[in-house]
Amino acid sequence: MPNYLLSISETEALQDEIIHDPKSKLKIKVFDLLRSRFTPSSGEKRFFVTAGDETLAFETKGYKQHRELLILQMIAWYCLYLGLIEAQIHTSWPLAM
Repeated sequence: MPNYLLSISETEALQDEIIHDPKSKLKIKVFDLLRSRFTPSSGEKRFFVTAGDETLAFETKGYKQHRELLILQMIAWYCLYLGLIEAQIHTSWPLAM
């Protein structure tokens, strides 16, 4: 699995993290749904992750027809980084299930 870069705001821990892919220049913003509001942006791809009591939203920034597989790999990498081994990735809001 390739390595990605992670930028973290000094003021807001998990609410303001962005995953970067140096090759494609794709960025994915991470939202902790228990600590912050998530308002979807038009034209962007979004996925949701549930793992135990964690619920995260991921949304691309500057989406330009990148492969969906790349987005899923970046999300999986981030979940492993957090130690969320049991993470499940959803294409729709997980609370509606």
